Amino acid sequence: MSENTTPSFPERSGGSESPRSLLEQYGITPRKSLGQSFLHDPGVLERIVEAADLSGSDTVLEIGPGTGALTRRLLERAGRVIAVEIDERLVELLEGELGDAPGLELIHADILETDASALVGSRPYKLVANLPYYITGAILRRFLETPPRPSVMVVTVQREVAERIMALPGKMSLLSVSVQLHGRASLIGKIGPGAFWPPPGVESAIVRIDISDTPCVEIVDEKVFFRVVRAGFGQKRKKLRNSLRAGLGLPQGVIDSALEAAGIDPARRPETLSVQEWAALARALSPG
Repeated sequence: MSENTTPSFPERSGGSESPRSLLEQYGITPRKSLGQSFLHDPGVLERIVEAADLSGSDTVLEIGPGTGALTRRLLERAGRVIAVEIDERLVELLEGELGDAPGLELIHADILETDASALVGSRPYKLVANLPYYITGAILRRFLETPPRPSVMVVTVQREVAERIMALPGKMSLLSVSVQLHGRASLIGKIGPGAFWPPPGVESAIVRIDISDTPCVEIVDEKVFFRVVRAGFGQKRKKLRNSLRAGLGLPQGVIDSALEAAGIDPARRPETLSVQEWAALARALSPG
């Protein structure tokens, strides 16, 4: 979706959606260390749920439910909502406000230290969340690179992160490679700071990522693939041959031979490579 056709949602604040009075009721002050800005705009919340295309048979994993504004809407559409919250104060709030809601499983945990399979089991699931912005990239890569992967992600992220997710060769990053290896991303709409409380200092966006069962390109070993990609982006201001040598610890001759086999100019920079080119390079560098 182009810049000119991406919808921006009008902001509506106040009323029962506003988290401010609810937080005050429980004596909670947002923690800057956790990047807490609570999404409350009814129109934006509804658009997120609509984008997830939920039914009563769906299991949803929500990360950082906050004050439960999105959680309530997810519970109306999905059969099961697993809400994972790191802040013990908000867990108490959610237990008080939503603890008896049918289909809700509220878990106090750090999502980056929690095994997704322990949460969702072997059943298909969707990830729908207003992601904590300070760990957005880590969360997305975790759920894209490590099974069990969701079938769909619908997430709010910083607008800059949304642009990185959908970048084309020339502006690629580790995040865009990870997303595009496993799925197809679309920009649902932009969100102004006023849709959150307290308002963040950045614009935000809703992104939907449809995730495939298999990678979009042929790869021999996913661990090798990401080891090569991480090495390439480890020093992305350097030419690719230099960053690979430093990141992989291999002789320059091995790196140059692999680049030649993959048909990649060693003077290129990592942000210029497509997912297909990274796959070719990883194959050339795979043991055996």
